[in-house]
Amino acid sequence: MKDLASYEHNNEAHKLLKQINQYLEQESKFLPKASGLLAIEASLESDDCISPKLRDAKVEDLRSLTRFFGCSTETFVLAVNLLDRFLSLMKVRPKHLPCLGLSVFHLAAKTIEEECNIPSAHDLLRISHCKFTVSDLKRMEKIVYEKLNGEFKAVTALHFLHLYHALAHCHVTSGKEFLILDRLEAQLKACSCRFVFSRAKPSVLALSLLTLEVENLKSSDLFEIILRVQKHSKISHYDLAYWRELVSKCLADYSSPECCKPDNKKLVWIVSRRTARHLQNSYYSVPELPTIPETGCFSETESEDSCEEMSCGEDGLSSCPQSLSVGEFFSRDLLHQSKWQNFCFHTQSPNVL
Repeated sequence: MKDLASYEHNNEAHKLLKQINQYLEQESKFLPKASGLLAIEASLESDDCISPKLRDAKVEDLRSLTRFFGCSTETFVLAVNLLDRFLSLMKVRPKHLPCLGLSVFHLAAKTIEEECNIPSAHDLLRISHCKFTVSDLKRMEKIVYEKLNGEFKAVTALHFLHLYHALAHCHVTSGKEFLILDRLEAQLKACSCRFVFSRAKPSVLALSLLTLEVENLKSSDLFEIILRVQKHSKISHYDLAYWRELVSKCLADYSSPECCKPDNKKLVWIVSRRTARHLQNSYYSVPELPTIPETGCFSETESEDSCEEMSCGEDGLSSCPQSLSVGEFFSRDLLHQSKWQNFCFHTQSPNVL
């Protein structure tokens, strides 16, 4: 196996190495403040400040929002980075955390997503069932922007994961040995939900994920490439072994039966009266059917009367306008069961609207 530097005649590999070098120079700039992370780690749940458990719960909410609005993994990872950086700089009370969570998600979406895919502030508030207003959300976004100096295009572990993955496949000799990027991204999202990985350098975290996956594949070629990447990125054996062990434990916990056990709590959907008036009758309640007599049949007149009772009641909820005033987002697609279940994944209290 040749050294990575010997492949510089390959244009693609040369570009990847150059991009890796640029990211390595910048990654420390976008790390959360170490002293702030230590203060969060030392805080107790009884204190009026953010604890690691509260932070992790909020990241799970960000993950659910990412799923529901169909945003990219890059948006989620950036939102987590903005959240951790802000929490390490400012002392935030738990009551302000929901507003902060939505703010960093909205800012990340506006940074990464195309304009047509950016959820509106109004939609975010309604789907999250928060008590603050759009003005509160905008004010919080302004605070985050000022405290982070508007530096939202952060270098994250996802950037290194993509580059390391592409570089590995530039040099692999066997077509059978294949690292699945989607799987690696899913593992990175799982690690992002643990506070401990806020302290990890993005390059080290990405290489730790890649190392575990290569070990599972038992590929000697890929493992040699990993060693070359480690050397090029100047990552020590101690750092890689330390974070690889933590990543391994995290992924083992996520794949355990206890973690995969479904939540037996019934999902509660809270709607206002105004929203209820817009819902389709077939989705909101089952209409009462007329009693069928045991003997004889309905006459033509009785059948028509029964149909009128079922289809048009003045007090019913079936009269829904063609276009809902709350926008396309709150149309019938919102009520589609499969998409709603995706949103509720990993959410403890999915109270909506």
